[in-house]
Amino acid sequence: MHGSAEREGRVPGPPGTVLTGAVADALRAVTGLAGGVYLRSGAPGELRLSVLAGLPGQLFRPWWRLTVDRPFPAADAFRTRAPVVLADPAETMRRYPQLAAGLPFRFGSLYVPVLDGERTYGVLTVLRAGTSPLAEAMPARDRLGPIADALGAALGALEREGARVVWDGEPLCVRPPVAGRPPRGRAGRFTWDPAADELTVDATLRALAGPGARGGLRSARDLAEALAPDDGHLVLAALMEAASGPVPPGLLRLRSAEGGRRLLELRPHGESRGEPHEPAHGESRGKSRGKSRGNPHGSAHEESRGEPHVHAPPWEGPAGPGAPAYSLIHGLVVDPEPGPPADGAADLLPDGVFAFDRLGLLTYVNPRAARLLGRPRQTLLGRQLWEAVPWLDRPVYEDHIRASLLSEEPVHFQVSRPRPDAPGPVARAEGGRAEGDWLTLSLYPGPDLVTCRIVPLGQVAETAEGAPADAPAPATVPTVVPTAGPSASGLPPAVVSTAPLYRPIVLAIALTEALTARQVSEVVMRELLPAFGGGRLAIYLLHEDRHLYLAWEHGFPSGFLRPFEGVALDARLPGVETLTSGRPLFFESMHKLAALYPGIPLDATEGARAFLPLIASGRPVGSCILGFDRERGFSDEERTVLTALAGLIAQALERARRYESEAALARGLQEALLPHRLSAHPRVETAGCYLPGTQGMDVGGDWYDVVDAGEGLALVIGDVQGHGVQAAATMGQLRSAVRAFALGDHPPGEVMSSTNRLLIDLDPGQFASCCYIRLDPLTGLARAARAGHPQPLLRHPDGRTDVLDLPGGVVLGVAPEAEYPVTELRLEPGAVLALYTDGLVERAGHDIDEGIGALRTALTLAGGRGASAQPPSLPGVAGLLTDRARRAADRPDDIALLLTRLRPYS
Repeated sequence: MHGSAEREGRVPGPPGTVLTGAVADALRAVTGLAGGVYLRSGAPGELRLSVLAGLPGQLFRPWWRLTVDRPFPAADAFRTRAPVVLADPAETMRRYPQLAAGLPFRFGSLYVPVLDGERTYGVLTVLRAGTSPLAEAMPARDRLGPIADALGAALGALEREGARVVWDGEPLCVRPPVAGRPPRGRAGRFTWDPAADELTVDATLRALAGPGARGGLRSARDLAEALAPDDGHLVLAALMEAASGPVPPGLLRLRSAEGGRRLLELRPHGESRGEPHEPAHGESRGKSRGKSRGNPHGSAHEESRGEPHVHAPPWEGPAGPGAPAYSLIHGLVVDPEPGPPADGAADLLPDGVFAFDRLGLLTYVNPRAARLLGRPRQTLLGRQLWEAVPWLDRPVYEDHIRASLLSEEPVHFQVSRPRPDAPGPVARAEGGRAEGDWLTLSLYPGPDLVTCRIVPLGQVAETAEGAPADAPAPATVPTVVPTAGPSASGLPPAVVSTAPLYRPIVLAIALTEALTARQVSEVVMRELLPAFGGGRLAIYLLHEDRHLYLAWEHGFPSGFLRPFEGVALDARLPGVETLTSGRPLFFESMHKLAALYPGIPLDATEGARAFLPLIASGRPVGSCILGFDRERGFSDEERTVLTALAGLIAQALERARRYESEAALARGLQEALLPHRLSAHPRVETAGCYLPGTQGMDVGGDWYDVVDAGEGLALVIGDVQGHGVQAAATMGQLRSAVRAFALGDHPPGEVMSSTNRLLIDLDPGQFASCCYIRLDPLTGLARAARAGHPQPLLRHPDGRTDVLDLPGGVVLGVAPEAEYPVTELRLEPGAVLALYTDGLVERAGHDIDEGIGALRTALTLAGGRGASAQPPSLPGVAGLLTDRARRAADRPDDIALLLTRLRPYS
């Protein structure tokens, strides 16, 4: 943020520059490999990657968008407003297996929420070397905290000025801060002051500009003429765009006077004019010629000698009209052509050598590498690797490239190169076969560049893992060149999707966390549709009557799928026939679908459809329909992956069906075991409630009860460890045992000891906590015993609430000889005694004492202060105490609550 965002009352500039500056600061602070910022999007519950520094955006497209309820560290940091630190790959796999499956490389990562007061804007993320222990990663987290706070303050200031701080587009992909001094003669830097048209350049840029410009680089016009005489107007326009915002312009490709390539990247620098850029060693500072003639914008406004020129618009920035939005513009000029002695030496090497930067741009290619890659050298330099060499755009190759960018270790792999269809500068061996049909690539990552060694497979290379010498010759892989017109099949070019990047293991891991059919469908919608560029989804399940019923739909017009509800298996519909035949059906266009199924209702006139059979272990489960808004082809690889994914989905749905059956059985069992009526006494008012957990619809073993115990009442609450049918059955056994002992009016300590021994004898493999209080309604005297259960709360008639300190024994079912001490206490008329299970007071990431304190406060505020005040009803108090839990979307544990109040004498 360079300090400008932290000044009171100052708006730091448009979000693009604020974000890129924060990421650069974060990478410097923790020596990160790459970083970015997730911001809220316009869609509820969705985060989008707004800035990505140090990584090519195309290779990381699957992580551009993230929903806040997914089990990913950035989502957790946003949702909990707490940092997440993953020191190494082992920690990542342990806590976030989906992230580790998608990026199985040796790196660590840090995630810090971007906050401004109660507002959460996003998450600052940094990826770094994954070799440091957690103790070393924590100081890095602490260094990121102030940067995230400054970013939150800056975004808050923007929002207060009326800006809408959300991100709905693609991320800005920028270079990270340079780790070391760039090679002389290859990358030059400059700083431009747009208000004064004052230029500061380093010695490397002067060398790139050539002898004619060594003393005259003073203004933007000088820079444009020196870098690219024929494209000078483009340089001036890019400088104006960078100065006015709202986001930095993209990478600009230029041509020098000698015909060489130049790459220009610009980055605005805050708005503060109190932080001038001091020239480094070898830099010089010059004044604008235009300014000396009274032109505040320098020579950019002057008529040139027949050359294109740019008239700059009036500045519209935070400071108002007439002033630039930014005080300084930093620029980087890269000359990818060979020039320094080291490059000249590399040109003579017998092995192929090339290098690309952290955005994937090729910065150097020696002649041997150009021949092996099958492309002229001039067409490779300055372009992204997978754009310049399309046959490297394959999932397995991209995985290796990602590994080189996210780790510090060399990466070795083999690639299959297609035979050329036309003559070109491709090395050929004896016999006419293209040399290097199988090539070995070795990638050596550095702070700013990845250096690559490429040799034919038969040649000995410095690889950690060689390919077999008898590797078969690969099939010809056609070179795919994007075209603007229709393909040979008559279809338009394939819709850009991230399907080649999608890993089936990611869906497999996500499906393991889905317990119900609805959760499975949500995972499919969240994972599969974005990965393959789809916009519509329908899942049908086969019921016992051998008809298909809709279980989930997304993206289809309202009511369109209603006529297909309950279709029989003999209907001639693609969604039925894909299940009965067991074969997936792919339609590249709606016309082809209508031609094969005449008269079938269509929800659109354009698009493509895929119908996938859902079959688990040979048993039909249902069918899945994927819809695409545009016509598209389906490659063999996509068809194979989608068919395999359909099998995973079918297995998950079958598992969910069994789970829901078990959950229904457990719910029915628990409903039968919980009390339908509590024992009553004229002087005692009671109210109980039970809330099941929301995760997986699994019932637990919490229970409460009020039992006649001689002349008194027994107040009981308990919690059996675990969930499901077994927990519910154990709860039923314990409740029956406690009731039997209570009806015999046994002392509380004896009730606990007897129940403990019974649970051990039953040996269900579970333990339970319990609190048992025997109350005398006439005197208010209570005798209590506790077995590992949370302490009760007692609200006095004057409104004070205490957390009782009852000594207790271990949980039931652990130690046969355990003893349970008994404590006496007295309830005054109007006092409220609260017994509860831990589900009411436990929250992930918080101490249970915090939850008990919050419950104590809520009970204090429940009303009824003083003897003359009208006491609220106990069911109303119970509703207040459980209100937050009832409204919570995520309730991981079930909850039981029992309230008791002693009525005053009439």
